[in-house]
Amino acid sequence: MRQPDIEIYLKDSDVDHKAVTAWLATALGPCSPWAQKGQTWKCSAAGIAVTWVPNAVGKWNSLFLESDSTPWDDDLACARAAHLALGVEVRCAPGGWLEEEGEEGADRWMRISADGEEEITWRT
Repeated sequence: MRQPDIEIYLKDSDVDHKAVTAWLATALGPCSPWAQKGQTWKCSAAGIAVTWVPNAVGKWNSLFLESDSTPWDDDLACARAAHLALGVEVRCAPGGWLEEEGEEGADRWMRISADGEEEITWRT
């Protein structure tokens, strides 16, 4: 089932919104110029609202795509594509999460890295 939006976390201080722009332009289409508001960066990629938050969780950068019209059905598919394109470790929720599932479910994450894929507990 297609998720209503996509959110992934990319590790590495060397990955910035400029590297993400190049990847998104290839994957989605042309990106508008980024607008910075505080620590948050926003742009539009082929009409999809994109938010980039550097160091959102420690050394992890958040990438949020506000649409169900991306090439990826879910966070995991996007995380796999981001890892391949950018060569950095990526984390995402293993599927949709609802508040009713409690905090235990919120700590379940998928880790995609050079070592492969694995489910981990990540207490953000």
